[in-house]
Amino acid sequence: MLSARFLLPRLPLTGRSLCSGVAAKHGKTPTTADGSPPLHVSNVRNKLREIVGASTNWSDHQQAMADRASLSSMLARSQSDLPAKKMKDSRLEVHLPLGSEPQLREKYLTFHNTVRFGRILEDLDSLAVLISYSHTYNPALQRSPLSIVTALVDKIDMRQHIIYPDCDIKFTGHVSWVGKTSIEAKMHMSQFQDGAYAPILDATFVMVARDPQNKRAAFVNPLVAEGPEEEKLLQEGEANKLRRVELSTASLLKVAPTDEERKIVHSLFLNTLDSNTVSFRSRLLPPNSVWMEDAKLKGLEICHPQERNIFNRIFGGFLMRKAYELGWANACSYAGRRPTLVAVDDILFQKPVEIGSLLLLSSQVCYTQDQYIQVRVHSEVFDPLTRQHSTTNIFHYTFASEAEVPHIVPKTYGESMLYLDGKRHFNQTVHP
Repeated sequence: MLSARFLLPRLPLTGRSLCSGVAAKHGKTPTTADGSPPLHVSNVRNKLREIVGASTNWSDHQQAMADRASLSSMLARSQSDLPAKKMKDSRLEVHLPLGSEPQLREKYLTFHNTVRFGRILEDLDSLAVLISYSHTYNPALQRSPLSIVTALVDKIDMRQHIIYPDCDIKFTGHVSWVGKTSIEAKMHMSQFQDGAYAPILDATFVMVARDPQNKRAAFVNPLVAEGPEEEKLLQEGEANKLRRVELSTASLLKVAPTDEERKIVHSLFLNTLDSNTVSFRSRLLPPNSVWMEDAKLKGLEICHPQERNIFNRIFGGFLMRKAYELGWANACSYAGRRPTLVAVDDILFQKPVEIGSLLLLSSQVCYTQDQYIQVRVHSEVFDPLTRQHSTTNIFHYTFASEAEVPHIVPKTYGESMLYLDGKRHFNQTVHP
């Protein structure tokens, strides 16, 4: 039985209607709690550059990053040296006026007159970094000595599957938990429809603070709760941390599958044996099924300076956008129709991607159930001089089709582990 939040009505994927009503179509500029207008989405990256002293010019930017090494002396020697912050200190509201500023739409528009979700991922990533810097803000310093980067996208839950391209969007968020050197940021996205803002998605990002040269961990301000609701958020953040540790410990890259999972793998194997021969090597594809090796899609990106972040490396949001679009294309090819996104789960940033890298992306349908498709995207950088491959990111996406999709069937033991890993991520998504 699927969780109620995923059993949402799905409109036809072609000929979608736009926002209804004149007021809703043009949107409405929101205001913050104190009555001032929120930050425009185009200014988020500019604010981040101001905070760390980065430049928009490539040559100047390189020198500015080199100059950051002198900020190391401003780092706290322990977390106790830093003042405690409240959740309201990092609370931000960002406006994406697709309705009231039509000139913005082209960047976000798909051919099918919907919003490019990859662009939304970019905006969420930038906002999570700015929220983290708001939490660690020190008015006595002209530039922040911290290098705050995305470590993990814990989850993104879609509360509505359609994002209209001509209605204003509002992002809100704040820090919800901190460790000694890590920060959890919760964000919400809503869209102006029928005279009010309706929820679209909820996202949880985990950020890490590093020294000015991004070489070692740095302490961040502790967080104190005000009231029972914020105390609950802190407890949820601690529970999320423990859950991530447990999942990492139980990874199929480290330990054997459970007894139940081993039975699943063996059952899949038996279902593919040729009953006419007594051989383990003779394999037949069951009806309405696809071999896992035939459900791949790959891509290559040359990482240019245009896609850099404020620390002279490739912007994490760009990586998420490219991985999502490849994963979506694979799900679309597999289902034979355009899928909708249900959830993003456990995007892990293992290694930064340097400018000039050759980025190899590989997407794999690794699990299916009814109309749902679980896609894993693996990204790695390839050094043509040393011929070395290094994993940088792992992405997990859950998509849904309008009709039941073929069963994905693993053939090798490695593919069986991918199948079980996909099943675990799918179960976390639909049975939270």
